[in-house]
Amino acid sequence: MLNIRVLWSFCLIICCLLGWSGTATAGELSERLANFPQWEQLTSVQRAEGDLVYPDWFAGSWQVTSTLVDLVAPLAPDIVTPGFESNRQQLNQPVSFLVRFIPQKPPITGLKLIPKIDQPSILVADRAFNSLNLARAYLGNEAVLTTKVDPDSPNRQITLLRGERQLVSIVTARAIETTANANFITSEVFQQVFKGGSRPYFNAVESTTAYHQLSTSKPAIEADQVTAVYLSPQDPDYFAAASRPVALYRYRLEFSPTS
Repeated sequence: MLNIRVLWSFCLIICCLLGWSGTATAGELSERLANFPQWEQLTSVQRAEGDLVYPDWFAGSWQVTSTLVDLVAPLAPDIVTPGFESNRQQLNQPVSFLVRFIPQKPPITGLKLIPKIDQPSILVADRAFNSLNLARAYLGNEAVLTTKVDPDSPNRQITLLRGERQLVSIVTARAIETTANANFITSEVFQQVFKGGSRPYFNAVESTTAYHQLSTSKPAIEADQVTAVYLSPQDPDYFAAASRPVALYRYRLEFSPTS
C-alpha cells in the first residue's frame, strides 16, 4: 500500500538529502554504527537549529545509488511495524536518483554585520530537490506531486502525494562527528506525520550516516547509513517499546558525480 511504503521510503530523505549545531561526543556516532543492530535508545543529539552543513567535497550534483543491505525488528514478534515484512523485498535492490548540494549564505543571528563584510557561504543539501527525486525513485512519478520546504525553517518539509495524502517531516535534533580517517558522520532525529488515511500516523526516526570521500570518481563518496524507527506516544505499544527502536534499516550509499 502506498501509505505504508511511503513511511519507510522516506526514512532516508532528511539525513542523506537530511551542522550548524550539535557536535557529538568524539567517537559516539562511529561507535553507534559499529554496534548495529544493538541500539537501545536515541543517540545523544542537540536541538536542531539552522540547516545541516556539509563538507566542501559534497558540492555539486550526484547520482546516488541506495541499497538496503539489512533490516532488523529488534522487538519482534511482539512488536513489528507496518510494512516491515514487505520491505524485505527491497533487500539488495539498488535504487538510483539525483541529488545536489548547494552553497547558501548562513542566517544572520545576534548583532547585524557591517554591510561591507561578506559572509562566506555554507554548503547544504537542496532538500526539496533531493527529497522529490528520492520519493519518485521509490514510489513512481505519478504517486508524488511535490515536496515543499518551509521557507522559515529548512528542518520542516511536506511531501504531497496523490489521493490527498501528505507526509510532514520535522527535524528536531542532530549531531555531527568527524573521525580521524576523515569520515563525516551525521545523525538527525525527526518526527513524521502521515496524513490521508483513516487517522494520522505518527513516528520518530533517527538516521545516522557515515560518509567517506574516495580517491576514485565512481563512486566518489560512499556511505553507511542506519535508520531507526521509534514509536510515538500515540501508538498503543509505545510504553511496551520503552524507548527502544522497533525497526532498523541499514543502507549502502554510493555517490557518483554527474556530468
